[in-house]
Amino acid sequence: MAVKKSVDVFDKCSKFTTAKDLISNNIYPFFRVIESAQDPEIIRNGRKMIMVGSNNYLGLTNHPKVKEAAIEAIKKYGTGCAGSRFLNGTLDIHVKLEEKLARFMRKEAALIFSTGFQVNLGVISALVGKNDVVIIDKMDHASIIDGCRLSFGEVKKFRHNDTVDLERILREYDDRGKLIVVDGVFSMEGDIANLPEIVELAKKYGARVMVDDAHGIGVMGKTGRGTVEHFGLEDEVDLIMGTYSKSLASIGGFIAGTEDTIHFIKHHARALIFSASPPPASVASVSAAVDIIENEPERRERLWKNTRKMFRGFKDLGFEVGPSQTPIIPIIVGEDQKAFVMAMMLQEEGIFANVAVSPAVPNGRALIRTSYMATHTDEHLDTVLKAFEKVGRILGLIG
Repeated sequence: MAVKKSVDVFDKCSKFTTAKDLISNNIYPFFRVIESAQDPEIIRNGRKMIMVGSNNYLGLTNHPKVKEAAIEAIKKYGTGCAGSRFLNGTLDIHVKLEEKLARFMRKEAALIFSTGFQVNLGVISALVGKNDVVIIDKMDHASIIDGCRLSFGEVKKFRHNDTVDLERILREYDDRGKLIVVDGVFSMEGDIANLPEIVELAKKYGARVMVDDAHGIGVMGKTGRGTVEHFGLEDEVDLIMGTYSKSLASIGGFIAGTEDTIHFIKHHARALIFSASPPPASVASVSAAVDIIENEPERRERLWKNTRKMFRGFKDLGFEVGPSQTPIIPIIVGEDQKAFVMAMMLQEEGIFANVAVSPAVPNGRALIRTSYMATHTDEHLDTVLKAFEKVGRILGLIG
């Protein structure tokens, strides 16, 4: 009798050579080590570079008030909470931040998590049961997709920002509980969800709406409260999710909604109940960042001034910049390999920019993802445009 050959679960590891091939060809653009704060200028390998790959939109990660708040929190509370929010890890500053975020987002209540990723895992899996349907945009963030996988509901995707396709799904599942989850700002190409039509359809078919506004809070809206405020839909969108790792200058995340909904999530979200509590320094940093957003609107104005300058600059040079309506400005390159090469060429020119390839973007639509800060100067931005022009001409992206 033939003996079956055993299968090693680790076999896939030795067979994964994609990243090693890029490393050997000196075109690996990931896990690059930075030796300084996330400012408009960073230090990498002892060399100064201009950063256009950060989500630090308002430039608050190195703000004196934010850093001082973190230091004072460590002095009072130490470096960690040694437990989950559910048991021993809820400090008074956690509760105060939740109250501040609820007020800031103009919702009844808020709940904070240790990471933004965990917010989507916890909220979606808690709310969507086995008889429910969760409906997501095809280009939603990976954390939304994974939250759907953890739920016991049925998952349906609609074509990116296509409300006709969304209505087709809503009509098909008219007799089921439905949660629509979309990014407010899509993180790769910087375009915005068509929230007015999504909300209208949700009302028509009895669905609830959740917006992941990680890249919108601090950036969009008259007072920086995000994409939902931008469209004037704060009373119409049921849940707003945000992260701290962009404009709020730390790490963590939150969900804001009605008192009853937040109470339910607090007692059912496994990603909250079974995770360690957000550390005091992070909580205090976010609280200080919210105050700055409210008290220094000129930061947001400067951010948008920089965004308009770069959008015009890239267009004038002849680059394809995609559908962005935000400080995320993608330069469409095409093939993955060319995007890797371009990122390394830009690095040689002293520019740190990010690469996005499939599956983060559609096949054949690899891009260099640039994003801007309120603290970039005109000199920084002019230098970036000159470097892109030089590299773009060499690679044949512009004439």
